[in-house]
Amino acid sequence: MTNSTAKTKLAIANQVPITCMGLHVRRASRIMSQLYDAAFRPVGLVQTQFTLLVAIHLLEPVAITQLAQELFTDQTTITRNIKLLEQRGLVAFNLGEDRRIKLASLTIDGQSVLEKALPLWEQAQTDVRQHLGEQKWQDLLSLLSEVKTLNQRS
Repeated sequence: MTNSTAKTKLAIANQVPITCMGLHVRRASRIMSQLYDAAFRPVGLVQTQFTLLVAIHLLEPVAITQLAQELFTDQTTITRNIKLLEQRGLVAFNLGEDRRIKLASLTIDGQSVLEKALPLWEQAQTDVRQHLGEQKWQDLLSLLSEVKTLNQRS
């Protein structure tokens, strides 16, 4: 490859900070995570733990494989994050009908922490909604729902 060909190809890199959807979505995700993590600090949770508590509450009793599918996350990550919640006494496991499958449920302490976290989540939601405005809020939710369909194509 000649020096001018390499420069031409590298010139495309100038477009990345402006047009790369992956970069912009990751950046926005980190910003949102920081905002929600700060909101959940009073109850000792971070966004990922709150999301897990909500998913377990809605689906319980639930297998890790189902949680991973619902949250578009790999089982290893779910297992690692649930172990932290289990160590805090917020989640417990019981054997399913198929004794090889462990099912997660919230403990009484887990339900209590979730009850305390929900108003914090509502306030964070309100803050973001007010910052963006109602139309952008709805547009963003719609666009993010559409992004999920990319996963169905692979």
